[in-house]
Amino acid sequence: MENTSAILLRRTKLTETSLILTWLTETYGKIKTVAKGARQPKSRFAGRLDLFYECEIQWSRSRRSELHTLREVGLRAAHEALRADYRLVALASYFVELVELVTEADHPVPEIFDLLQRALRHVNVHAGSRRALEHFERELARVLGIQQPSVAPSVALARAYHHLPRGRSELLQGFRVAEESGER
Repeated sequence: MENTSAILLRRTKLTETSLILTWLTETYGKIKTVAKGARQPKSRFAGRLDLFYECEIQWSRSRRSELHTLREVGLRAAHEALRADYRLVALASYFVELVELVTEADHPVPEIFDLLQRALRHVNVHAGSRRALEHFERELARVLGIQQPSVAPSVALARAYHHLPRGRSELLQGFRVAEESGER
């Protein structure tokens, strides 16, 4: 049985009662677990498996595949405030998609876990902004060792990974409109 801090990146329906969950963990990197019975009304996982949740998870490693079994989940931070604003959800989703793009299964990068954790906590408390998005990209490029002084971090990331998540341009447009209209 393994224990680690984790952030829920993705939920995928497996069966009528089970989910496949993609986590970024502090200790093991990106892993996938199956949560058997998670979609049942009286599941022991009820209310604990939503996107961006920070959790303490306990799981059993599979000997046959990269799909492990989730045993227990302890919710540490739900980031409720970010869910109240579509732009904040979109920004958090962009962070998660970028992390999924640059990480490999079972390859721990504690610095990326820490960066995502700090970014979600920031977005949960402060307004989403172009500055927050660019700071995340800059720090991610630095951690990955692809930061170049004369190249924007977004360009360095796009070159190294062949693209950026699709929502980036819409996010920047939304921030520009909000700034022009004087919104937070």
